[in-house]
Amino acid sequence: MSDTGLTLQVSRLERVADEVLAVTLADPGGAELPPWKPGAHVEVTLGEYVRHYSLCGDPADRHTYRLGVLREPSGRGGSAYAHTRLRVGDRLPVGPPRNQFPLVKGERYVFVAGGVGITPLLAMIRQVHRDGLPWRLVYGGRRLSAMAFVDELEPYGDRVRLCPQDVYGHPDLAAAMDVGPGTRIYACGPEPLLAAVRKQGATLDGSTVHIERFAPRVDLSTAPATEFDVACVASERLLTVRADETMLDAMLRAGIDVNHDCRQGTCGTCELELLDGEALHLDSVLDPDDPERGSLIFPCVSRAAGRRLVVDI
Repeated sequence: MSDTGLTLQVSRLERVADEVLAVTLADPGGAELPPWKPGAHVEVTLGEYVRHYSLCGDPADRHTYRLGVLREPSGRGGSAYAHTRLRVGDRLPVGPPRNQFPLVKGERYVFVAGGVGITPLLAMIRQVHRDGLPWRLVYGGRRLSAMAFVDELEPYGDRVRLCPQDVYGHPDLAAAMDVGPGTRIYACGPEPLLAAVRKQGATLDGSTVHIERFAPRVDLSTAPATEFDVACVASERLLTVRADETMLDAMLRAGIDVNHDCRQGTCGTCELELLDGEALHLDSVLDPDDPERGSLIFPCVSRAAGRRLVVDI
């Protein structure tokens, strides 16, 4: 786990949808918090659980962090803790903001959200609207009452298209993404939606698709478990990664300091440069057609496709 660095106090709790809780955190003494940019997330310790949540407030507000927490019926306990045990005044260890989903400069923007995937897009929308850039949002959910922050989107008028599935079915991505060159398309939500966005984006000329996942794309429980070696160039170490451990675990066991967070292959914090060898990519950061798959690896989940890897650490 990464160094948390902060202890923040719950200053407000709001029910913003059927199963979504907005949690506002602040320094107990009123101090300013570390700055962040749209797309950033923080690591939060909830009792015995460590979870990562996108910041959905306003980066201009230096005194609070705001998170959206979906209660996951099949989760491992973190969301249930937030929804049932968290109280105003509670103090929580919180990691510094990290950003693997940055808002990149563009001529115009299309945002596509599914369910709680709206959270990282809220700050982006505020930013591009403040900058006076053209944008629009397509926001889908099972039903309107399950869609968070709808009231905060109302002032944007017809730039926002709400698509509750029980009324409209699935969003029309072909129409939503029918844009010109120079457009940045940002999407966050469940895997079927992201796969559809990626597929539609492949048909566009001059537009760039950016995707963030909240859950691993690969079922890690079925990942191949074989032993392999990894040469760590900067550390001058040759390690053997056992079949029952991750590459990250082997490095930490050997005393090699690897920056890491989620251990699920979703946040991208543990990124390493791959110098030699073929990686078995089990992360959810790089898409199958990403050109960087030959030069990067995320050791918290990914492994060697062969017998040996060489990495720059």
